[in-house]
Amino acid sequence: MTRSLFDTRQRSFSPLADRLRPKNLDEFIGQEEVMEKGKPLRTAIERDELQSAILWGPPGSGKTTLARIIAESTKSYFQPFSAAVSGVGELRGFIKDASERLKLYKKRTILFVDEIHRFNKTQQDAFLPYVEDGTIILIGATTENPSFELNGPLLSRSLIFVLKPLSHQHIKRILGRAISDKERGLGNEKIHVLEEALEKLAAFADGDARAALNALEFVAASTQHTQGNNIIDGRRVEEAFQKKAILYDKSSEEHYNLISAFIKSLRDSDPDAALYWMTRMLEGGEDPRFIARRMLVFASEDVGNADPLGIVVASAVADAVEYVGMPESAINLAQGVTYLASAPKDNASYKALMEAWDDTKKYGALPAPLHLRNAVTNLMKELGYGKGYKYAHDFKDAKTDQEHFPQKLKKKKYYHPRKRRS
Repeated sequence: MTRSLFDTRQRSFSPLADRLRPKNLDEFIGQEEVMEKGKPLRTAIERDELQSAILWGPPGSGKTTLARIIAESTKSYFQPFSAAVSGVGELRGFIKDASERLKLYKKRTILFVDEIHRFNKTQQDAFLPYVEDGTIILIGATTENPSFELNGPLLSRSLIFVLKPLSHQHIKRILGRAISDKERGLGNEKIHVLEEALEKLAAFADGDARAALNALEFVAASTQHTQGNNIIDGRRVEEAFQKKAILYDKSSEEHYNLISAFIKSLRDSDPDAALYWMTRMLEGGEDPRFIARRMLVFASEDVGNADPLGIVVASAVADAVEYVGMPESAINLAQGVTYLASAPKDNASYKALMEAWDDTKKYGALPAPLHLRNAVTNLMKELGYGKGYKYAHDFKDAKTDQEHFPQKLKKKKYYHPRKRRS
């Protein structure tokens, strides 16, 4: 059994986060939804009955740690592999070895693929026949939504386990273990970490155990261990980390999560929440023009004719963002956000568009009624083009009762604006 990438021997120069990795399930903190006793994943690991699985969760949630624990507890051959640093060619070599191992020694192989989302969906096809025939048990780890990044056949052959960001209390427990552990942690450093510092470190980590331990190690190393100066308080943590990095990747699921929360806050007329999600995106590096474009769509889709000025304001904001640039254009965005969130809402135009589009696709190229066609030649006149057409301005209120739809859609109604109290 190879454990080369998962060597559990501790070295004094290893990072704290690596030294403190749980060695077994009893040391594992968090993810109770899938890891507490009696849950399917834990039971499968304990019984060495694990089937192909995808571990989906944010950085620092325990995916690689679980892989290490599986490596220590399984009787199968454990082969680690990182899609970030190796290619499909090396992967094929591992699968060939696994096939020979199964044939010669009746021993199955657990193939752990870290960052499996880095393989495109065609490359992922390389796993399928060997997962299906039992040559390998695939364990994939990913920070990206599997439904976006993994192909359907692979998903259908794997169990999906969702790992969540660790809670504030989980992070504090992990930090407490790091501070007290004399063998693998900082227990021999004679530092004293105040509760306020633990709170700030946990907040800084934002659910990422690795970030929390790295932060603790950095603060501890920067602390002068002189008499009376070995206390880590909240001020020292703040000084070490002036600005907290915001989890946001414009190409990842978080991008879609935040823009969805932003639009739905606008739709529910909640300017405060909409401003919060806007600032979250901007702080994470989102292009303000993307936010402005989404506001332009929202102005017609959700505000519509309940307030026709909505599209005017959104257009002006988009122009301002192009002209002004960040950081000042955030002010323009904020004005547009608060206006659109506070505006009355009516999606009748949007719904009418969707219904008309459905009929267009359903019925194809239905012919325009003859009386609505222009008779630009004598032949067209003879065929009845324009015959019986009623010129609207010849009638009261410029309205007529003539039919404007093709015969198959006669008297169809798409647009149903809401009647609102003033």
